[in-house]
Amino acid sequence: MSLKARIQEDVKAAMRAQDKRRLGALRLVSAAIKQREVDERIELDDSQVVAVLRKMLKQRQDSLTQFRAGGRDDLADQEAFEIALIEGFLPQALGVEEVDALVARCVAEVGATSARDMGKVMARMKELVEGRADMGVVSARVKERLARLG
Repeated sequence: MSLKARIQEDVKAAMRAQDKRRLGALRLVSAAIKQREVDERIELDDSQVVAVLRKMLKQRQDSLTQFRAGGRDDLADQEAFEIALIEGFLPQALGVEEVDALVARCVAEVGATSARDMGKVMARMKELVEGRADMGVVSARVKERLARLG
């Protein structure tokens, strides 16, 4: 089942259960996906849906920080709820060891010998970790690995 279909099934389940809070959050997710499809006139695949979800997650994390700083715990709680719901649809994140193993593999695959090869390694890493790791962390691990090489 595609990610988009899974979200739609969850919307239906929330309607049947009359879970208004979950239903509202799921409708926001569904609307964001539909908006992107309409804007770009395409049918989103799972990787594009993950990109939409990651964007929504980042927005909510930023809002959560702002609401907590402003003392708006009611709004912060709603954002935290939506964050948890969105994270439930995202692929399992890679651990540090898994990222390090992939970095080592990519360095060997592209024949990287120094920091000048970082672009090649990062391009290959992006293909492999797509949506499963923070690219900032991946970049730091690649840089660290290449620094040890040369």
